[in-house]
Amino acid sequence: MKNHQLNCAYSTCPNDTFIFCHLAQEPDINVHLHDVETLNRWAFGEKFDVTKLSFHAWLLLQDKYQLLKVGAALGRGCGPLVICRKDAYPLVLQHLSHLRKCDSIAVPGEYTTAHLLLRLWNPEIKNRIFMPFDQIMDAVESGKANAGVIIHEGRFVFEERGFYCLQDLGEWWEGETGLPIPLGCIAAKKSLGAERIAEIEQQLEQSIQAAFADPDSTTEYVKAHAQELDDDVIRRHIETYVNDFTLDLGDEGRAAIEKLKQMAGNAGII
Repeated sequence: MKNHQLNCAYSTCPNDTFIFCHLAQEPDINVHLHDVETLNRWAFGEKFDVTKLSFHAWLLLQDKYQLLKVGAALGRGCGPLVICRKDAYPLVLQHLSHLRKCDSIAVPGEYTTAHLLLRLWNPEIKNRIFMPFDQIMDAVESGKANAGVIIHEGRFVFEERGFYCLQDLGEWWEGETGLPIPLGCIAAKKSLGAERIAEIEQQLEQSIQAAFADPDSTTEYVKAHAQELDDDVIRRHIETYVNDFTLDLGDEGRAAIEKLKQMAGNAGII
């Protein structure tokens, strides 16, 4: 019997469009592209059959969504950054150990892993403003927020825009755990059943392998959706967030996810 049309959702970020490019061409796949925090929130209502999720969101949705072993954004040297304006650096640095003294810190969504890591790093931070990830630097630049947590392409352009990195949360995580940092994942509704989920996992794995084998075949699709259109930024983004863990979480990847779950539980976040 032919499989029903599958509603598959992922973000517009280059790492996601790169790995989903070939799968998106399949006739039984209906594609929906949104920012990751929108996908996080919609997943609580099980809006899509297959969806990109922040690991923070997935930890709260394990009863509804099964983690796929492929498609994850997980690695080293790729964590969120806490930034401020360079001219504000001396003042913010003075209160770095107590960022709650800042008027506000802009965060790219309540259920993002960036938010979870921020809370694990400094549980005392209270004044958090949630906004889309692509508005964070503008908010810090304008003074709407004293500091911000940036993700995705932001890590490649923040210095040229006049910001200073107060803390690399990925570096902090690796120092604390010795493990790669789990940022985002692909998950499927458990109600699809084990057989269908295994088929989806295989389809996505083939899509990723096709992208690795012929990166140029993904260029048009990736650039059509990227927030930052500079070719070098797009290339660096894909190289940073798409790696061996994307093809298979493996034992180390699963250990990192379990550690995040443990730390979030101990902190009373999940």
